[in-house]
Amino acid sequence: MSTTVQPFLMFEGRAEEAMTFYVALFPDGKVLNIARYGAGGPGREGSVMKASFSIAGQTVICIDSPVKHNFSFTPAMSLFVECESEQQIDTLASALGEGGGVLMPLNNYGFSRRFTWLNDRYGVSWQLNLA
Repeated sequence: MSTTVQPFLMFEGRAEEAMTFYVALFPDGKVLNIARYGAGGPGREGSVMKASFSIAGQTVICIDSPVKHNFSFTPAMSLFVECESEQQIDTLASALGEGGGVLMPLNNYGFSRRFTWLNDRYGVSWQLNLA
């Protein structure tokens, strides 16, 4: 078994909703596996104990934490997407930005002809780039 590094997203009840949303945005997106809390487990029955999904060739792990935390996602850690076309960056920016917040609007910033940084409706931070 080789060493791997994968993003790990911890939600409080919306992991499956977010995962389903993310895999629908990418043509190769797919849920790889999902394990749920059962009756009497530490998490709400049926919520995500651990799941993994793949988008743009990257495997991401997610869970629904059974413990309430005093923290959430932060833009200090983001998912960076190299887009293939203007249509793709526009589509992703629109979908991911809906219900979230824009940190840097879609624009030419010199280091990229089209770039945006946003938080989606789940609080996950995304940087979208079209070099």
